[in-house]
Amino acid sequence: MELTISKYSWGEKPNVQLPSTQILTLLGEEGIRNLVSNHYDLLIQSEIKELFPKNPIALEKAKEHAADFFIQICGGPMYFNKHRGKPMLNRRHLPFSITAKGREVWLDCYREPLLKTGLPEPVLLTFWLYLDIFSKWMVNSC
Repeated sequence: MELTISKYSWGEKPNVQLPSTQILTLLGEEGIRNLVSNHYDLLIQSEIKELFPKNPIALEKAKEHAADFFIQICGGPMYFNKHRGKPMLNRRHLPFSITAKGREVWLDCYREPLLKTGLPEPVLLTFWLYLDIFSKWMVNSC
């Protein structure tokens, strides 16, 4: 299965469609937490590693926040809202310089962990499409 990264044009803010709730049904909360953790483990070895916490405790907290968000958008409990408030992720990421290239690296680091989940292709593709479109909203630097 090919997970293609779409092109980004500066300032692009496309409509985002949430991924299938079957992801939560099939992976469970623990599976989503593992997916996010595996993604972060690749990110901290990537060329955008400076954007992520070096402190192991802070890194685990970042993984927890991200997993809470993905569990929530996949139809699970509102963990993110409960612990962090309304997502407003674009604003939360403003202190970090996120470029179009950084977006591609971030997405690329999701490929392997996603493919290892064993999710059926149509379900997996809804998550990938969400990530691909959602990530365009995070780009804030040239």
